[in-house]
Amino acid sequence: MATLTNTPAQWSEVSLTNSNSNLLTKITAWADRQTPNRTLWFMVSLIAQGVLFLPIPAVLLYYFHAPIAILAVTLGLFFSNIIAGMGGAGIRVMLGFFAFSILTHLLMIIVFTL
Repeated sequence: MATLTNTPAQWSEVSLTNSNSNLLTKITAWADRQTPNRTLWFMVSLIAQGVLFLPIPAVLLYYFHAPIAILAVTLGLFFSNIIAGMGGAGIRVMLGFFAFSILTHLLMIIVFTL
């Protein structure tokens, strides 16, 4: 029985690191590092939604005669951020909803003011 020896087996080391890191993997790694700050990101999201984003439909509707659907989009994004934060969603989902909300509101401002 030559297989039963006291010498350890010589396994080749396989490197699992990806040298081709793209933007998505960097963002995902950053979001994963933010897991201990989940409550802070929830509060930042709520404050930004309430102070910065909720007045946008009022301004767009009153001054720029935007359609009423702007209000529905803003309220939908507001409540989706609240539900994701209070419902126990992961940090990637919370940051994703927050980033999507920021991009959507910036796009609405650009479309209806120009």
